[in-house]
Amino acid sequence: MPDIDDGDSVEIQGSAALPYVLKNTGGVYSCTCPAWRNQSAPIERRTCKHLRGYRGEAEETLRVGSAAPPPRAVRKVTHPDGSVSESADAKPPPLLLAHSWEAHIDLKGWWMSEKLDGVRAYWDGEGFVSRLGNAYRAPKWFTQGLPKTPLDGELWCGRKLFQRTLSIVRRYDESDDWQQVRYLVFDAPSLDTPFEARLAEVRRALEAAQNPHAEHHPHELCEGIDHVKAELDRVESLGGEGLMMRKPGSRYQVGRSSTLLKVKRFRDAEARILDHLPGTGKHKGRLGALLVEMPDGTKFSVGTGFSDAEREQPPKRGEVITYRYQELSDGGVPRFPTYVGVRHDFDFDAARSQSTSESRPAAVGKPSARPAEAPRAVGPDQLADFESGPDLPTPTQARLSRTGTEVRSQVIERYESNVAARAAFEDAKRAIAAGGYRLR
Repeated sequence: MPDIDDGDSVEIQGSAALPYVLKNTGGVYSCTCPAWRNQSAPIERRTCKHLRGYRGEAEETLRVGSAAPPPRAVRKVTHPDGSVSESADAKPPPLLLAHSWEAHIDLKGWWMSEKLDGVRAYWDGEGFVSRLGNAYRAPKWFTQGLPKTPLDGELWCGRKLFQRTLSIVRRYDESDDWQQVRYLVFDAPSLDTPFEARLAEVRRALEAAQNPHAEHHPHELCEGIDHVKAELDRVESLGGEGLMMRKPGSRYQVGRSSTLLKVKRFRDAEARILDHLPGTGKHKGRLGALLVEMPDGTKFSVGTGFSDAEREQPPKRGEVITYRYQELSDGGVPRFPTYVGVRHDFDFDAARSQSTSESRPAAVGKPSARPAEAPRAVGPDQLADFESGPDLPTPTQARLSRTGTEVRSQVIERYESNVAARAAFEDAKRAIAAGGYRLR
């Protein structure tokens, strides 16, 4: 049966007056027919009678699999009698997740690496697992020689190729398109050793594996804030996202940890699609913007960042997207949001539940003294003034609050006096102001 080369298209006459267009974009096959466009499945798993007729029934079934949800990672279970069975209800893997860097944190001596815009993949010794516990079906030749111990890394095609990477790794047919993918490894989660020792073990294991598709992700020691700025400029000039900073000597901590920080000039977040807003002008007759909702319930629209193909065939209502923005307005709405792509490994309901619980008042005693109006930074970071009182864990503390979904409040430090706390608070204000935020 014929196939369609990457970037090419063919026309097939259907029941409509005009022929339908079949196209291959980075391994994602599409058709302009209503049956393909109106499916709820992710675009890389859609097919139709025209694609099946052109490429062949067997090829399309192999590419998209069945209509069932993505396969769960299978784990082996050893029973008391010694027998072994397989369970497909594996939980999400135990991953270390990052916080965003705050300007008051000195990064000198931390380990610095490029933040990859790939697909996070946990190697469990037998296969790749997504953040939500779904299996990525890599060909055997791609994983040959990888160790039996867990690895943490990203499947990556290159800068600005996130959607291409996603379309390849979510396919079911173990396609030769995996030749475009590399597995960049940055940690060994099962080792209870400092980061430096884990990184050395990653290098050793990958050298022993002699797998041309897997390599360790390079890190360098940070010399200070000027070094961070210079490296961030370099990475962004190449089309990269930003930087990741790893605290020296740190252990692998499951969940969000202050030992791993991401440094970016723009911030990323997730939102769920509520509706499609029609376009005007040159976009008349196709998508103009997406009406979306943040986990905390804030609604706004995203109208930039879409390709022509995405405006013609936008992501479906109910899907979760990643968007990039500059800062939050006074009302908590992202300013200058730009569409990045569909996010398949984000649990929106869990994020909403966390946002709701964090917005509730904390069950602590009321501070005995607090200024009536604390200075705040306009943007994703906000400063709440220092608190004092006998009901707090210590007499006085300075607190830095953030309005994003990751962290609501972080104690900068606790002090023995209001004077010391006030001084620390003013230092934090100056640091945030120096980072480009406006104080009010």
